[in-house]
Amino acid sequence: MDIADDADRLQTLLYSAYDSDTVREMERPLLDDGVPLMRMAASAAAHVTMTLLDDEDLAVEDARVALLVGAGDNGGDGLYAGAELANEGAHVTAIAVGRSLHEEAFGAFVHAGGRVLVLDPAAEIPGCTTGFSAGEAGERLQAAVEYVQGSHVIIDAMTGIGVSGALRGIAGAIASSLGFDGELPDRPALPNNEPSSALPLVVAIDTPSGVGVNDGSLPGPYIPADVTVTFGAMKPCAMVPPASYACGRLTLVDFGFDIDDCVPAAEMTDGDFVTDSIRLPQLSDGKYSRGVVGLVTGSARYPGAAVVSATAAARANTGMVRYLGPQRAQDMVLSSLPEAVIGKGRVQSWVVGSGVPTGGDEAADTDIQRETITALLKHYALQEKTGSNDDARNESALGMPPIVVDAGALDLLPGKVPAQVVVTPHVGELARMLTRLDGNEASVDKVRSQPLACARRVHELTGATVLLKGAVTMVVGTDGEGNERVILSGRAPAWMSTAGSGDVLAGMLGALLAQQDDMLAEDPALVPEVVPEPTYMVLRARSHRDPNSVDGIVRRSMGIPKSSISGKSAIRSSRAILSAAFSRHFCNYFNCKTNLPNTSPNIGGFALH
Repeated sequence: MDIADDADRLQTLLYSAYDSDTVREMERPLLDDGVPLMRMAASAAAHVTMTLLDDEDLAVEDARVALLVGAGDNGGDGLYAGAELANEGAHVTAIAVGRSLHEEAFGAFVHAGGRVLVLDPAAEIPGCTTGFSAGEAGERLQAAVEYVQGSHVIIDAMTGIGVSGALRGIAGAIASSLGFDGELPDRPALPNNEPSSALPLVVAIDTPSGVGVNDGSLPGPYIPADVTVTFGAMKPCAMVPPASYACGRLTLVDFGFDIDDCVPAAEMTDGDFVTDSIRLPQLSDGKYSRGVVGLVTGSARYPGAAVVSATAAARANTGMVRYLGPQRAQDMVLSSLPEAVIGKGRVQSWVVGSGVPTGGDEAADTDIQRETITALLKHYALQEKTGSNDDARNESALGMPPIVVDAGALDLLPGKVPAQVVVTPHVGELARMLTRLDGNEASVDKVRSQPLACARRVHELTGATVLLKGAVTMVVGTDGEGNERVILSGRAPAWMSTAGSGDVLAGMLGALLAQQDDMLAEDPALVPEVVPEPTYMVLRARSHRDPNSVDGIVRRSMGIPKSSISGKSAIRSSRAILSAAFSRHFCNYFNCKTNLPNTSPNIGGFALH
């Protein structure tokens, strides 16, 4: 494999997540060939642990390491890692939460001088005391919790990717005592998910025990990790919130999986993903061919949203902004954006709802914007499928330009719409949409704890592409073949939760969709690829002062000095520069400084040969 292919493969591994069944399929050929995956995983985990100790100025021989270990292969990974640490002089105690341990790994651990504390009286672990009373079991559990709390490092190897649902029994009790029970970690959004330096530090083996591996949920007790050492490929819980918040800093151990024919369960945007989707102006372009975005945003009550969304759209490489709204909002838009065109006309995309009252607002009944949006959205309504001639009956709706449905327009969405309809709720708005569409009360807490499942449900019910705003922005859409596609963007958000940020996002998204109108008309399945772009690009506002700017990354990844870029490379670089330029423009509209921390997952590569 040449360097370019290897770099592409690593990029795919770092920005794609695969469900547990797919990971097992990928590791099976290696296991059949006798590749020592468990030993490789253990060596990586031990290496990461020693690095953490070194960062805290703790010598390995002075370190107390608590190893929480279950009965399966994940526990085996942990025991082998514990054996390596013990061989380096660390004081390692394994706390067995199950009734058995991986036999070979347990032998290696004991041979290295590791100690074992058994918590289950029904355990069958050679050389360990079992059959103790319920009272003694309680005392052992308490002693285990106290020992772990007094350790320098916790290695969490209780459960792996084969466990689903909430932790129960001893593992659940340990996790409840040391971590959280379903709620988010109580920690600030540190740059690059850096460990907090509060002891004990937690190293998770493959995934933190108790998280929803495939859906990113937090179904019950779990221990948030400072570092997660994940093996072979990323799992959805490493990217999908809220479980991703429990993973801390991520280190991927590359086992050499064959990923060519594997479909990821989720994808994360990166600089290449975004720059590939940017349309460069052509020599023959005019304002119409560069994209016209129409906005029905702002209202008599919230006129500022019209200004923010229109200005955002104008700064996102679009050819023209067309605005429809009340007189005061028109005047404010023209004052800030004199080139805006007022009134109806040709557009390649729509943005509706930002700054418009919701149905429950006292101003809703008299708001002209809601009337305009209702009339517009009727053109996107799909008739119920009968199995015959469906496309012909829905030809008009399927041929409509892309539309971004935000804020006050979400409750006006028809029951079924085509994929080029993009809804952009936050968790509260998604909860209200679910309640209205599904007929059952959906709480904000439910959406916050199961965002992917809830976004999927709205996509399933409506057919719309769903962009769920949050500390990790989540997009759920179609791949054009009847399958679902999940794309995430973790570049901006928690620092961007300020008034008006959603209006900027909507305007920018509408502009990007307008530029790609021809491409999206041919293949609406590409809508999910365009939708995550604005959230990634906004926090690249600092890229013009950042040596790791998108442009710089593209140049270095190509191995080409600045002076030698030409042809296709120049096109790609121009897109990257354009992306960075967009980001600089939006700095003003988010009141963000160029030294804001990057709160995206810090995905590090750790290759074992």
